[in-house]
Amino acid sequence: MSVSAIGPSSAFSPSAAAPASRADGAGLRSGQAQGDAPGKTQGLSEADLHMVEQLKQRDREVRAHEMAHVAAGAGVVTSGASYSYETGPDGRRYAVGGEVGINVSPGRTPEETLSRAEKIRAAALAPADPSGQDRQIAARAASMAAEARVELATRSRDEDAAGPAQAYRLAESGGRAPETGSALDTYA
Repeated sequence: MSVSAIGPSSAFSPSAAAPASRADGAGLRSGQAQGDAPGKTQGLSEADLHMVEQLKQRDREVRAHEMAHVAAGAGVVTSGASYSYETGPDGRRYAVGGEVGINVSPGRTPEETLSRAEKIRAAALAPADPSGQDRQIAARAASMAAEARVELATRSRDEDAAGPAQAYRLAESGGRAPETGSALDTYA
């Protein structure tokens, strides 16, 4: 299963932000060097330059968000970050969404499940601004951890209840478990 840290529904849409018009050379800001991005930003309108800046910012945010998942998800991350891209008016591709694969299956034992759930939750909530899906995965991990804690508590209670009788039997048999049918427990 994978965690979509930033889904396409929350992706930046430059088409809604500004018209994609181009002007020959008129888009350069005063004081902007023509060699800033040779052949890429030359000839872009002011609106296109603004859109490129927004796309660059979104790209940085998306990459940092996904890398936070990867960094915190040691042992549960199944695949590195994969991104969805949008091509800007400068012809470059910018990451506007992404996801990281995380194994959200329980462990073989309650102890392993508890440990794994804590790692899953940490990985899901690692970014500074977790998405809705990140929070869902964290809630699922918290539920898995709660189930593991209940199983551990039940096992501990069962062991505690059997403890005194088992200890008595071991003491009576010289430290080894008696064979089936070799002892008779009588309690009044």
